[in-house]
Amino acid sequence: MQLTYARRMNDTTSLVESLLAAKLYLSPQVAGDQLYFVANITGRMSLFAMPLSGGEPHQLVPEDLALPSPKVMGSEPFAVVPELGQIVLTLDDNGDENYQPHVIPIDGGVPEPMWGDRFEGQQVFSFVDRKDARLVMVVSPRTDPNYASFMADLVGGELTDLGTSPYGNFPIGRDEGYEQLAVVDGYTAGDSVLYLWEAATGERRLLTGVPIEQRGQDPVPPSGFGDAHVRDDGVLLTTALFTDTGGLCRVPLAGGDPVEVPITGVMHKGEGELADMAHLEGDRYHLRYNIDGCSYGYEATFDPGAGSMAIERVLWGTGQLGNGVVQAASYDATSRTWALSFSTATSPVQLYTIDVDDEVRRHTNEAIDQVAVESLAPGEDASYVSHDGTRVSARLYLPADDTAGPLPVIYYVHGGPQSQERPDFTWFSMPLIQLFTLHGFAVFVPNARGSTGYGQAYMKQVDRDWGGDDRLDHATAVEMLRADDRLDGDRIGVMGRSYGGFMTLTLLGRHPDLWAAGVDMFGPYDLFTFLDALPETWKTYMYLAIGHPEDDRDFLLERSPRTHLDALAAPLLVIQGRNDPRVVVGESDRLVDELRAKGKDVEYLVFDDEGHDMVKHHNKVKAYVSIVDFFRERLEAS
Repeated sequence: MQLTYARRMNDTTSLVESLLAAKLYLSPQVAGDQLYFVANITGRMSLFAMPLSGGEPHQLVPEDLALPSPKVMGSEPFAVVPELGQIVLTLDDNGDENYQPHVIPIDGGVPEPMWGDRFEGQQVFSFVDRKDARLVMVVSPRTDPNYASFMADLVGGELTDLGTSPYGNFPIGRDEGYEQLAVVDGYTAGDSVLYLWEAATGERRLLTGVPIEQRGQDPVPPSGFGDAHVRDDGVLLTTALFTDTGGLCRVPLAGGDPVEVPITGVMHKGEGELADMAHLEGDRYHLRYNIDGCSYGYEATFDPGAGSMAIERVLWGTGQLGNGVVQAASYDATSRTWALSFSTATSPVQLYTIDVDDEVRRHTNEAIDQVAVESLAPGEDASYVSHDGTRVSARLYLPADDTAGPLPVIYYVHGGPQSQERPDFTWFSMPLIQLFTLHGFAVFVPNARGSTGYGQAYMKQVDRDWGGDDRLDHATAVEMLRADDRLDGDRIGVMGRSYGGFMTLTLLGRHPDLWAAGVDMFGPYDLFTFLDALPETWKTYMYLAIGHPEDDRDFLLERSPRTHLDALAAPLLVIQGRNDPRVVVGESDRLVDELRAKGKDVEYLVFDDEGHDMVKHHNKVKAYVSIVDFFRERLEAS
């Protein structure tokens, strides 16, 4: 049996290479007769194209260039613009996140900076309208607290200034002629106000919501404003004002209170939320839901008279595109074809297209090497009730071969905190989870309060409470795990990345008796130095979401892991990217130096050419191997 063979691999590296033999294919787009996408075929993220009719991928940029991971960016790193015969793509320097827009010919070439050195050293997010050859940019200047936004005509090259704001001035939608743009100022996750920028005046005006400067002591319900489309009859946009798990509303162009837009014809069942809306053409829209961590996609039609949205077509969420996650999807208006990348907890990501006749076609055939699919763990529901009665969604992954217990446990805390652990093979965690189960570990993955996917009220509970009730969610979960006869409560290791690293350090310091080992990947150690090292543009948000270093000094001191890690009793592995702009290398340096000075057992691994993730293949292999071997030794696992 292949599982037995895999488990006999005493060399962890061989098993890691087997799992990562299935390459990442991400962010697909259809243009003409080609399918364009980002992939790590060469060991780093690069741009490729291949014929829709079939054939081998061909690389479009020099092999030594690495594109940012769309998983880290939170947006797409390229856009094909057929009208220009060009591709707009984003580059940074080995994970430093100073994103810069470039262009190459549509058939490939050496990237050239789109705006010369105008935005050098700044972070530029580019959102390209492929059909109309337009672009909207949001710029984080790093050294200034104000975000700047621009609109560009890619044919003429003119830049239009849309204004600045310390709260974003983020464009979220537009009309057909780019005469009016919906923009939001966002204060914390889900808390935003809506403005309308108008070309006629070159300025924005408030449509709805209470700006933070005008707020008194009375609480303002978070709007949850997200994606928008500016129509003649108002701004149609996503909101959490009427339904905590997300819905639609319409705001008059003259301003005023949002009016709910009911959605009919939903086909899915389960717990989750409306994640995205996009305008397709006319009154047709795309709606995307996250239900129990899985993706559902629909086409729908808006009825202006009735003020309602009717779902008419299921794109994914069922059949071969069910029980998994769509990393990205794009719509080609010319051919009316969808392109998407889809994976599950046990199957690597594949590229698909869906044509106008609902024919689903798979364009890749990625497979894990030497490990059968039935050897992988699908996971079981392990949701529980926390210390205050709050339900916490969670999954428990167990070895598929019914390895005799009690099993050592890896307790995995996701980052964010406004994020969610999902059955997504494109993310760092899922191959690692499978690697653990193949080595005889159980893996517990909670979505504690603050996670997305369960409604806005649940997500907002972590605001200004890092290390509070979220920490107690985890402590409660360990009590449940220790009551499970299949698991060894004395051999539980905790790990996490980013915010998950913060929580790992917090749990190791404040609940030292629960853990036998820990792995921190670029987690904040001291909230004061963490906040101080952030780019100026990010500080306004983080002061609101976490706390202000002067106004909330006592609170931040109490919530900093540094305050409590004298109690650390478990061995610790720390992993850090040297170019990380979010949690800088100095944060982890200080953590390691101070703990070692106190006689703590700490190992340290720094990747010189990575940022806030492990993107390059050789680095990911080294990270996986180091983590698994560390836990195998410290938890005395097979």
